[in-house]
Amino acid sequence: MSWREYRNAEPTILFTKDFKAEPYWWEDVQPPERQWARLPARADVVVIGSGYTGLHAALRTARGGRHTVVLDAEQAGWGCSTRNGGQISTSIKPDLASLAARHGRDRARAILKEGHEALAWIKDFVETEGIECNYKVPGRFHAAHTPRDYERLARAAAERIPGLKVDAYPVTRAEQRRELGTDAYHGGVIYPHHASLHPARYHYGLLEGALRAGVDVVPHCTATGVRRDGDGFSLTTSHGNIAARNVIVASNGYTGTVTPWQRRRVIPIGSYIIATEPLAPEVMDRLMPKDRIVSDSRRVVYYYRPSPDRKRILFGGRVSARETDPRVSGPRLHADLARLFPELEGIRISHSWVGFVAYTFDTLAHIGQHEGIHYAMGYCGSGVSMASYLGMRVGQQVLGLAEGRTAFDGLPFPSRPFYTGRPWFLGVAVAYYRWRDRVG
Repeated sequence: MSWREYRNAEPTILFTKDFKAEPYWWEDVQPPERQWARLPARADVVVIGSGYTGLHAALRTARGGRHTVVLDAEQAGWGCSTRNGGQISTSIKPDLASLAARHGRDRARAILKEGHEALAWIKDFVETEGIECNYKVPGRFHAAHTPRDYERLARAAAERIPGLKVDAYPVTRAEQRRELGTDAYHGGVIYPHHASLHPARYHYGLLEGALRAGVDVVPHCTATGVRRDGDGFSLTTSHGNIAARNVIVASNGYTGTVTPWQRRRVIPIGSYIIATEPLAPEVMDRLMPKDRIVSDSRRVVYYYRPSPDRKRILFGGRVSARETDPRVSGPRLHADLARLFPELEGIRISHSWVGFVAYTFDTLAHIGQHEGIHYAMGYCGSGVSMASYLGMRVGQQVLGLAEGRTAFDGLPFPSRPFYTGRPWFLGVAVAYYRWRDRVG
């Protein structure tokens, strides 16, 4: 089949007979069905959202002696916490110079340090809680898609930031095959401490821990209103009303109209992923010999990794200017995968799915309060460790603990005029950045 024929092929020939338009992770861990708590009339803390942020916040407040209720419009864990790629980095997108220009050099270093704290913290949390989620530290290969990007990445890897140890080293294009079985890149940088896990297993272990701590989780319970009521809040939901002393918004890429201030400050973006059918062991050993997680320097980024059992490649990215169906995005991702690894041209797709991440206008995560309502959100596609970490911190802040302070506290949380939470500009932005990627 020629390349043109391949790109124009009937999409269904690229799917396995048992293809599923849902996360590969759900093969192991389906969103749990169980007897859930009924909505009580009141609680000390109500958390909106049952992903990593919400459950970590709830775990912290429940262990601090507060009766905590978690609400979710869907099943517990239905959102991006069980749909992401399971890659764990230091999670801070802007570099030191960019952060220093906005916030000063000391604050910039403190923000970067929070990313490193989050990476170390999640490892300790998984080990301490005994969560079986295929946690490992294979390191990340951040690939350069142009020679110019390689030079930039290599310089950044050599930079030493006072008070912050960053372990990274460059890999030239001549050495690249030792890391990744492709010649499509121009070298890259290894971050040896970046990690991976099975996101659905991690969420399940976190959920079980929250339930053991006494958290009431109420799924399929949509919050429809939040208003001040004396010293606390009154919430209306699809299951009735509940009064609370504190409210935490932890909905990230699924933030709705019930909290319009937060919704105006996050940009929901669909991130699409496919899983290949099982590959021969020798193919996997040739293409991904060191089990690295991989990302690249494009503005419209690709990210991928071996599955925990090393039988499949899980390949993700943004392939459409507008949100689309996973049955449409799947073949497009497959074409990009085959461009990087031509020997995978005939490999079929077993799963294709989408989850919504939340970007912010300053590409930073945010934690704080607005009109007394606590929130943590906006992880910009790197939320496994940061959502967990800031969820824990916002729980500490609700408890009034000094250790809940972070370098993100008090940062302006920007929006844009006329933006209400529907990213009408996304198609234009994606097209522009894709063009910049093509021209290098």
